[in-house]
Amino acid sequence: MSEPKRFVVLGAGGRGREAYGSWILRHPERAKVVAVADREPSRREGFAEEAGGAARYEDWRELLADLPTLGADAAIVALPDAEHVDPAIALMAHGLPILLEKPAASTSDELERLADAARSADARIVVGHVLRFTPFWRAVRGILDSGAMGDLMTIDLRENIGFWHFAHSYVRGNWKRAADASPMVLAKTCHDLDLIRWFAGESPTTLSSVGELSHFRPEHAPEGAPEFCVDGCPVAASCPFFAPRYYVDALEHVHGVPVTLLTSDTSRAGRLRALAHSDYGRCVYRSDNDVADHQQTVMRFSSGLTATLTASAFTGENTRHISMTGTRGQLIGHMDDGRIELDLFSPAAQLPELAGVSVVEARTRPPMGHRSYVLSARPERASAGDHRGHAGGDDGLMAAFVAGVESGAWSEELSLETALDSHRMAFAAERARLAAR
Repeated sequence: MSEPKRFVVLGAGGRGREAYGSWILRHPERAKVVAVADREPSRREGFAEEAGGAARYEDWRELLADLPTLGADAAIVALPDAEHVDPAIALMAHGLPILLEKPAASTSDELERLADAARSADARIVVGHVLRFTPFWRAVRGILDSGAMGDLMTIDLRENIGFWHFAHSYVRGNWKRAADASPMVLAKTCHDLDLIRWFAGESPTTLSSVGELSHFRPEHAPEGAPEFCVDGCPVAASCPFFAPRYYVDALEHVHGVPVTLLTSDTSRAGRLRALAHSDYGRCVYRSDNDVADHQQTVMRFSSGLTATLTASAFTGENTRHISMTGTRGQLIGHMDDGRIELDLFSPAAQLPELAGVSVVEARTRPPMGHRSYVLSARPERASAGDHRGHAGGDDGLMAAFVAGVESGAWSEELSLETALDSHRMAFAAERARLAAR
C-alpha cells in the first residue's frame, strides 16, 4: 500500500477541523495531517494533538515558510471567509492541490484575482461545494442525466435556513456582516447556486434578485430587551431566539460545534458565563448585523430553462426543497429525508436505476395513467445536528479530493471554473438586490 497523503490544514475551526479534518482522522490509511495553522490556541493545539502531534503554527504564513520541510502533498484552506484568496495564491507557488472552503472569495474583485492566478499557475483548486457529493443530490442529477424527464424547463430551489441556524450564523455569528465575511446569498446559498449551475450545465444569461433585512433590526426589539439575553430579558419565555434556550437547553448534550464556537467550557455554567459577553448571547435585535434575512433570485439560461432560488431565515426546518419540471416529467424532492417524488409523462419512460436509490411506491396518476414514483435517497448523516455533515456531502467531497490527490485524475465535478460561476451568480444577485432597494 502507498503511504497516506500528507495534508497541511489552514484553519482549525468548524470546517477545517470538524468537517474535512475529521475525515482525515477517520481514514489514517489514506491521509494524515502534518501541520495546522490557526490563530486561536485551543483550536490549533487541540487539532494538532488529535492528528498525532502535527506541527502547529499561529499564522498560515509561518506554515508556508516551512512547507519544503513538511513534505506536504495537499492543503486545506478553511480560514475565515476574507482570508481565503491570499493563502490560496501563496500555496499555488508550491504546486499543491488545494481544497478551498467556500466562499472561495468574499468580493467579486478578489474572486477574479484568484481565478487569474489559478489559470496562470495551472493550479488544482477544489472549492468546498459539498452538496454535489450527497446521495440525494447525486440521485437528482442521475435522474436528469437519464433523460427520463426530457428537457429541463424550470428549477425552484428553496433554502430553508432554520430560524435557530440563521440567528446563530447570520445574526450573531461570523457571517452577520457582509464587510467582515460576505453577503448571505454568497455565504449561505452559493451551495444552492452551484446546484442550479450544475443542473443547468451553463451559467445564466440574465439574473435578478430582491431581498431585505426585514426582521432582525433594532426597531423590532421588544420593549425593555437588554443587549444580552441573560440580562433579564422580559420576553425570554416567548422569544424564538432566546440564546440560552438554544445553546444551553437544546444543545445540552452537544460538546462540539456549534457550542465550542461559543466557549471551550461546555458545561452549563460555562455556557451561561459565555452568553453574558459573547456575540452569541446578544439579543438578535441588537447584534449589528446587516445581511439579508430573506432573498429571492430568478435566473434565465440560454436553453430556455428558468430557475428561482428562495432563501429564508423564517423556516422550521434547516434543509432544502427542490421542484423541477421537464418536458417529460416532474421531480419534487426533500433533501433532509431523501424523499423524491418523480412523475414520468411519457408512456415509454423508464425509471432509471440509480445506486443507493430505492423505490418506496409506484403508482399511476389520472387522467392519462402516467407513472408516478416515490423514491428514497436517504442520506447517511455524517453526524448529528444541523451545523455538520451536509447530509454526507462533507465526507463525499473529501473522499473525491483525496482520490484526486492519490491518482492525479480530477473529475469535472471538481472543476474550479464551474465552482467560480456560482460565486459570480451570487455577486450578481447581491448587486441586483441592492439596486432594487
